[in-house]
Amino acid sequence: MTAPSPDLVELAHAYGVATDYYDWKGRHVRVDDGTVRDVLGAMGVDAADPKAALHRRWEEPWRRMLPACVVSTQGDGRWFWVHVPDGAPVQVWIDLEQGGRRHDVAQQAHWVPSREVDGAYVGEATFAVPTDLPLGYHTLRARSGDVESAAPLIVTPGWLGLPDRLARRHSWGFAAQLYSVRSRESWGVGDLADLADLGVWSAGLGADYLLVNPLHAAEPAAPMEPSPYLPSSRRFFNPLYLRVERVPEYADLDTARRRRVDTLAAEVHAALDDADVIDRDTAWTAKREALRIVHAVPRTAGRELDLAAFRRREGEALRHFATWSVIGQEHGLDYRDWPASLQDVHSPEVAAFAEAHEDEVRFVEWLQWVLDEQLQSAQAKAVSAGMALGTMHDLAVGVHCGGADAWRLRSTYARGITVGAPPDPFNQQGQEWGQPPWQPPALEALGYAPFRDMIRAVLRHAGGVRVDHIIGLFRLWWVPEGRTPDQGTYVRYDHEAMIGVLALEAARAGAVVVGEDLGVVEPSARDYLRARGILGTSILWFEGDDDGGPLPAERWRELCLASVTTHDLPPTAGFLAGDHVRLRDRLGLLTRPLAEEVAADDAEREAWLGEVRSRGLLPEGADVEETVLALHRYLRLTPSRLRCVALTDAVGDRRTQNQPGTIDEYPNWRVPLSGPDEKPLLLEDVLSSSRAAALADAVADEDVAQPSAPS
Repeated sequence: MTAPSPDLVELAHAYGVATDYYDWKGRHVRVDDGTVRDVLGAMGVDAADPKAALHRRWEEPWRRMLPACVVSTQGDGRWFWVHVPDGAPVQVWIDLEQGGRRHDVAQQAHWVPSREVDGAYVGEATFAVPTDLPLGYHTLRARSGDVESAAPLIVTPGWLGLPDRLARRHSWGFAAQLYSVRSRESWGVGDLADLADLGVWSAGLGADYLLVNPLHAAEPAAPMEPSPYLPSSRRFFNPLYLRVERVPEYADLDTARRRRVDTLAAEVHAALDDADVIDRDTAWTAKREALRIVHAVPRTAGRELDLAAFRRREGEALRHFATWSVIGQEHGLDYRDWPASLQDVHSPEVAAFAEAHEDEVRFVEWLQWVLDEQLQSAQAKAVSAGMALGTMHDLAVGVHCGGADAWRLRSTYARGITVGAPPDPFNQQGQEWGQPPWQPPALEALGYAPFRDMIRAVLRHAGGVRVDHIIGLFRLWWVPEGRTPDQGTYVRYDHEAMIGVLALEAARAGAVVVGEDLGVVEPSARDYLRARGILGTSILWFEGDDDGGPLPAERWRELCLASVTTHDLPPTAGFLAGDHVRLRDRLGLLTRPLAEEVAADDAEREAWLGEVRSRGLLPEGADVEETVLALHRYLRLTPSRLRCVALTDAVGDRRTQNQPGTIDEYPNWRVPLSGPDEKPLLLEDVLSSSRAAALADAVADEDVAQPSAPS
């Protein structure tokens, strides 16, 4: 390994690229020179002459009248600069999102020396954002002489916290991998009608939310990526989750077309109902043909107006997503393999292709519309049944390198890079997720609009969102192509802007935000999230004190979602048996001998069981079901405001849904919900489960006071 030179280190830091870090064992690691250069190159930085590149970096702002984007927290009076010819006067004002104009943008007594740029001197004046601006997306404007400039100004809430409807109690909910929860009516894959039924049932047990896996859009045709965390688009949803028979036009099918749709359904049921695997390809191939048949049914005038309104609201993004889907069916599902003329979303050839395939493009747009309807229905059912939040969606870290978002937003993503995670105790070789990272400067230049639109779409019919790997809004682990996951480095993002936009969209939706902040995390990041009212995540097995023992319940965080397990571990029954250690050994993912790993795992698990016994919750000799109940009762001793029960635990399942660090070595994201005997269960079995009802009772609790925003 070659360490970067001092000049390269300075250049890297100017772009937020780490040249060293501390690993999960506390060791200081220096990043290889080649990794640093690869990462800078992916940002469009020519690092051949670091000093010259650094000079260009520092000159960039002085060539602009206004910053690319200003993100402020309401009430903080953030300062921003304005660049004009040295000594020239300047006017600054704000056009408000909801109309109106503010001229009271005060200049600050903050002197900055002028700078020579391209042979002319440029001066810098400093202004402050008014502290009483309303939340929202405003426009900052400046004029000097006959030159005028504009920049987005985003005013975000200082504190999000919990909605008022959760103000005085601890709340709990189920977490489910929706695709795995199949009913007698769904086509081999759990769908949005199943989600509605699951939500009503959960509400009846006292749940306030139902956390589901990411429902983001996948490929438009087989083969479909099984991982919900590697989507084609995070802005749009996966039509695999549609219930064909719940589309209103299904009722108007004539006899012949109804017979064909019913035949398709029967064929899927015959092939998949008894299958011990989730087969998305078979399910979607049949469902897509059925949906085409339903799409051909004439709609009422009112529904046509509704569809037109949906298309207007979603705008160019929907059109581009649909176009990618149609091109993908003809030229392959990775846009990087398409003809060069079709790789640019704005090319004339792409426009011509969309026009020539207008019917197919319209069909994809229609799929998103009926998805919107069924998502709305599922949320309404859950809330009307008594849930305070209803559906809580899961937001994946990123998207597929060749997918719809990477194509339509290509300039915002870094090329030749995928994101992942450095080695940690549970993934000791590191992880590479096959997703391109967003370019920090590109996001800023767009006023964070792609991020805003994505969050807004996810929260449109939801009471909350879980942000997977929320630490990625602070820094992401970039792995250059051709390098192993442990040969990457961190790249920093403007977390104040990213968290601010996230909080603004959640505040407008009246939603709660849960950040998955597990793994290698800087303590300051957790502190910042807490200060902004973003909930963290606590998994019982991972909560440890400074000495490595179990963290007593009273010391858990209040503002967090607490659970016993997570989808990257086996259900609790499997974890108690040590299934995760043996599975990782079988897949070659351990860096220590199996016996050593088993011993360490047994010791950690026994320490936790001892802690639970010490609270009088777990008698000696308890069986697996009693132990699972006791572990969940332990959550009641914590101050954590949201508690979460894995649906797998509620039915006694023990099979792992996902083993990080693998792709095809294990059937990740393809394991159906099963009982203790490892035989698949149907949703109807869940709805009558006494085991699930008992586990719900185990986490229910009394009312409590609302945590206040930090002063």
